[in-house]
Amino acid sequence: MSSSNQTLRLGSTAPDFQSDSSNGPISFHDYIGDSWAILFSHPDDFTPVCTTELGAFAKLEPEFAKRNVKLIGLSANNTDSHKAWIKDIDEVTGSKLSFPIVADPERKVANAYDMIDYQDATNVDNKGLQLTIRSVFVIDPKKKIRTILSYPASTGRNTAEVLRIVDSLQTGDKYRVTTPINWVKGPAVSDEEAKTLFPKFRIIKPYLRLTPLDLEE
Repeated sequence: MSSSNQTLRLGSTAPDFQSDSSNGPISFHDYIGDSWAILFSHPDDFTPVCTTELGAFAKLEPEFAKRNVKLIGLSANNTDSHKAWIKDIDEVTGSKLSFPIVADPERKVANAYDMIDYQDATNVDNKGLQLTIRSVFVIDPKKKIRTILSYPASTGRNTAEVLRIVDSLQTGDKYRVTTPINWVKGPAVSDEEAKTLFPKFRIIKPYLRLTPLDLEE
């Protein structure tokens, strides 16, 4: 495993690790293979916000799979806890969670990825060790970190935003374009096609085209 003193930035190689998980032993880089990956941590098993989050990610897993993205969760709990909790997640949210959840009771992975909660002094386990924040790492097939999101334990994430980030990164890589604020994936069209499809379509600059959303009017 890479040193925990390493500062992870966009473009850094995601630290490799070997750990147990709810699906058995994991070697992270091998798990990623030629896919994209989303590694996301949660503070603790059997807690309300985490339960809703893991269920939401599980329900969206087919959408991530379409984009060649593998999901992998993490918390400080052990494997037995994860397996029992997954049953609760599926029962409460109606999901069928199949991606692995990494067991990290010694915080080895959490420290390598700087997922430790330093903001909330009460966010500790029964041994007094700091639990993890809600981190999200979007990692490409070259094992490079492309996006880092960090949420406090008190704030649940938005799975649609994580999916939107993946769409933006993959679209940018494929077409060498950038995506604007609130962009969501849609078909790329030429100026001539756009004029036919969108009557109120406007070219502001060669690099900026706009159309209002009230297309039914």
